[in-house]
Amino acid sequence: MLKSVIPKSPTHLMDDATAHAAFIIRGLTSKGSRFRPSDWADRLACVFADIDPNNRMNYSPYVQPTTLEGIRCVVVNKKLKTSDPDAYRFLQTFAESNELLTENGD
Repeated sequence: MLKSVIPKSPTHLMDDATAHAAFIIRGLTSKGSRFRPSDWADRLACVFADIDPNNRMNYSPYVQPTTLEGIRCVVVNKKLKTSDPDAYRFLQTFAESNELLTENGD
């Protein structure tokens, strides 16, 4: 079970926007420490990136590294769950096995 930093809303308040909200993996462990190494979010997002003809790396539109409230995070577009369920499960398992806090995870 993924740990969430946002309490779940009552079912009757959920709308389509919530159902399709991003799955966010925060760089904080359940014990409150920052996840290391500091570039973990970039490394994880690189797994899903591609290299264009000009040899530039492009992050997947489904897996984006970012900083939220001063914490490195990976934002996962929930469309990935449909387009590549194994990749989505991999990201959930990564968060779970490293005891990382998540938002809007299933």
